[in-house]
Amino acid sequence: MASLKEVRSRIQSVSSTQQITKAMKMVAAAKLRRAQDNIIRMRPYAQRLTSILANLTRTTTDEVVSEYGQVREVRRVLIIAITSDRGLAGAFNANVFKGVNALIAERYANLPASSISVMAIGKKAHDYYGRRSYKRVGDYTHVFGKLSFDTVRPAAEEAMRGFTEGSYDQVVMVYNEFKNVATQVVQAEQLLPLVPTEVPAGTPSATAPDASIDYIFEPSKEQIIQTLIPQSLKIQLYKAVLESNASEHGARMTAMDKATDNAGELLKSLKLTYNRTRQAAITTEILEIVGGAEALAASR
Repeated sequence: MASLKEVRSRIQSVSSTQQITKAMKMVAAAKLRRAQDNIIRMRPYAQRLTSILANLTRTTTDEVVSEYGQVREVRRVLIIAITSDRGLAGAFNANVFKGVNALIAERYANLPASSISVMAIGKKAHDYYGRRSYKRVGDYTHVFGKLSFDTVRPAAEEAMRGFTEGSYDQVVMVYNEFKNVATQVVQAEQLLPLVPTEVPAGTPSATAPDASIDYIFEPSKEQIIQTLIPQSLKIQLYKAVLESNASEHGARMTAMDKATDNAGELLKSLKLTYNRTRQAAITTEILEIVGGAEALAASR
């Protein structure tokens, strides 16, 4: 049985850990509210931009969208893995790595590792794939330090430039989509080439017929689409990063909540052990005193 000093030391250590996890849970909850507000505001804009682009491209010649919509034989792939900068978020980052591995096994098993490049957004992905055989593209470990559209845009532009120049035949994003505080779903979403655009359910244009949408184009439909498509691609990546950011704080809040509860259960067990050990020590001391007194009385 452990000594009283050892048990007391463990109680102090677990109590300090519990205070830390409780504080981290509160910080994550505060950050989650801001991150959740950001993604909620972004979703309608992204959906509306997608619906406008869908309505325009339905009546536009293929030559206009061919730069980003050209389907080629897949020989080189860029996977954009979006993780966090810090850990202590449960299986948040591990799920992204598992999602990337599953994607490679299902779609690109016939490609050599040298044909698969990874753009890591977040320090955890940057460090993880730095130890793997895949080629790492860019350095975007600073994105979550001051998250904004301007910090994410260079990553999108590099991916788009690589696709148009023929460095990659396909670009796929893997990230955690935010559902609620306790649920994050790993998504593998193709960014390039452009997939047939579907209007999200619930948007005004999703139920309105095409004939009811009458746009006035200035200067021309082709130039507008050539501007909208790059903007839409950048928004898609930014939205994925915002989803991942909200998911990270939700996962960390849940993990710290469970860690705090586990620390409380461990404290109960340790305090019970401490009391039993102390009682055993007191009983032993009483028995020694009584035995000594009896021995002294018998010697007289």
